[in-house]
Amino acid sequence: MKGTLLATLLFTAAAGSALAQQQPQFTHYGFNGMYLNPAYAGIKDQGEINLLGRYQYLNYSGTLDEGGSPRTGLFNVSLPVLALNGGVGLSVYYDQVGMSKMTNTALSYSQHVKLGSGKLGIGLQGTFTYLSKGSYRFIDANDPNIPRDGSDQKFDAGAGIWYESPTFYGGISMNNLLRSEYAFQSERGGVTSKYLGENHAYITAGYNIEASSSVVITPMVLVKTVLPGKFSSSSKFDNAKNYSYEGGIRATFNDRFWGGLNYRYQESVSGLLGASFAKDNAIRIGYAFDFIAFDQDARALSSHEIMLSYRLPKATNFRPAIRTPRYSF
Repeated sequence: MKGTLLATLLFTAAAGSALAQQQPQFTHYGFNGMYLNPAYAGIKDQGEINLLGRYQYLNYSGTLDEGGSPRTGLFNVSLPVLALNGGVGLSVYYDQVGMSKMTNTALSYSQHVKLGSGKLGIGLQGTFTYLSKGSYRFIDANDPNIPRDGSDQKFDAGAGIWYESPTFYGGISMNNLLRSEYAFQSERGGVTSKYLGENHAYITAGYNIEASSSVVITPMVLVKTVLPGKFSSSSKFDNAKNYSYEGGIRATFNDRFWGGLNYRYQESVSGLLGASFAKDNAIRIGYAFDFIAFDQDARALSSHEIMLSYRLPKATNFRPAIRTPRYSF
């Protein structure tokens, strides 16, 4: 695919040097294109509504502070707009990690272009993020970097491309393009602590292999990276913690039942199960179990994720009936 070279060049230009990713991750990424990429909006020519709930590192108790296990809830909608050859999308998530609580709302538009047997979407996204901090225990009461109850909110932007065909899908996106900086009241008062919303990039792809008339096998991959600092920085490729890699395979029977396995590098091995029902298998429910295979003492044994999805009927262009005097009686 010609887009592979573009994706490689864009990913190379986007690599960064931060210490960790700030945004939530989902094991159901193969069903969650709207969260990953604004260009996904409407690309399937049918509306989709998704709900996801994730409880990460179940029963993790490595801290005395409020928080413990990270918890995330996600709602998104993708709708085609055939009159514009495009689509619109909405994605809202709530994420709590320790004392930090983040609510993010993203509104997306994607313009679609016919390309080969599929379509290429080019998407833009506007986001609004509300971030709040709780109270922290401190050793040094005069430390200006310890935040006190406070919050801040910022607007930001994202962009992406997505290709969708009957057998292949792939996309690359970047968000937090403005790298907004959040400020919080400190324990000393008058002095603020800072939080920088880093850029993130996502590359994802999947390929549908028709193993039989009723079984489809789908290998899939997701690469995530943080993009901080100046792109001219010579050290932007050096930090291995800047990257996250995962890959998996899913088998789907009659577009109704599926099961799969996924591996997240240096973190977990996951199993996925799901089923579709109702007319045209429009309603889907899925469950993912992550077995934390690395650093269990610092993370806990498992993570759990539930997905509920509804697929609207495929949209079609409506042409009104043409009435003539010949058939008016």
